[in-house]
Amino acid sequence: MTAIGSYFKIGPARLFVHAAVLLIVIVWLIPTLGIFVSALRDKDQIVVSGWWTAFVGSTQTAAVRLGTPDQQKQEGATYVISGNVLEGQTGRAVKAFGNRIQQPAAFKAGETADLGDGETLQINSDGSYRYVKNAAFSPDERPKRIYASVSTPPEFTMQNYNTVLTGEGIGQSFINSLTVTIPATIIPILIAAFAAYALSWMEFPGRGLLIALVVGLIVVPLQMSLIPLLRLYNEIGNLLGQPSKTYPGIWLAHTAFGMPLAIYLLRAYIAGLPKEIIESARVDGASDFEIFVRIVLPLSFPALASFAIFQFLWVWNDLLVAMVFLGTDKDHLVLTGSLNALLGSRGGNWEILTASAFVTIIVPLLVFFGLQRYLVRGLLAGSVKGG
Repeated sequence: MTAIGSYFKIGPARLFVHAAVLLIVIVWLIPTLGIFVSALRDKDQIVVSGWWTAFVGSTQTAAVRLGTPDQQKQEGATYVISGNVLEGQTGRAVKAFGNRIQQPAAFKAGETADLGDGETLQINSDGSYRYVKNAAFSPDERPKRIYASVSTPPEFTMQNYNTVLTGEGIGQSFINSLTVTIPATIIPILIAAFAAYALSWMEFPGRGLLIALVVGLIVVPLQMSLIPLLRLYNEIGNLLGQPSKTYPGIWLAHTAFGMPLAIYLLRAYIAGLPKEIIESARVDGASDFEIFVRIVLPLSFPALASFAIFQFLWVWNDLLVAMVFLGTDKDHLVLTGSLNALLGSRGGNWEILTASAFVTIIVPLLVFFGLQRYLVRGLLAGSVKGG
């Protein structure tokens, strides 16, 4: 009975956690799925219907003109102009039609509409029509304009991605973002790993002060230190005769901004490693460098991977630091900068924006799902005990 009672006490809590996780997954998945589906749709369908209707088609109102008076044929006492308003448009069907823009769906497809003055019009679902008049059509009479509600079957295309990757500069920006992000992720991890080991297992004066300084730097706002760091970088560059707006400059900037959090996370993990392993290695005559490379570094892979996720996502999605330290010219513009430019110049082209957005998020998704099994282990390690 005690075991059964404990089960019912734990059950609701587990159910709540599972429901909360499911809700988070749904909230995250729906917009991502919407971006993916919209990027594969035809641009005309994106404008007239939401992405959730992509698999059932869409309906839009089209203005078309009927045949010219020279196409009329006399049938008894009436004159008829016939044809097809969907000529050359396969897969489409007329749902309704009308002769006024205020009522574009006044008549159902196949229904004979009385247009007044002895005129009738019938448009079938396949687009074929009969425009009948009691008197002959005047040669000077303009073709009659009518409005039709046309249903379009689902249509998917890769043209949006082709346009983005080849004609919008996104392809070059994609390479630029990788050029910035990969070194800006690896460099702070390497430096922070050495620093975290030193702050965890090496005794030297001022160690506690350095740890407090690292924790304090985490809360320093990026915007407050951005311009002073840029001025310092430019002054050093002028002294060394090096130009500004270079890739090494932005690598160093991202390294500086990511270093405090990297040292904090890695130290929490490395300090929690078993003390016996480190002491046994020292007894065997191993140096601190050998202990770090052969023992600490392999055991710290979960923490390294968890920080790599944070740093990669932060640098990949960064726009401010990239614009300040790298500039906005096409040869150095990162992916977020190109997407921002598209949003300003192509704000109405949703097919371009959705394809660009999905290209932007696909790499972070691959990185996250490739390393996510280490994320929780790396974050929770060292939370119970520390060095």
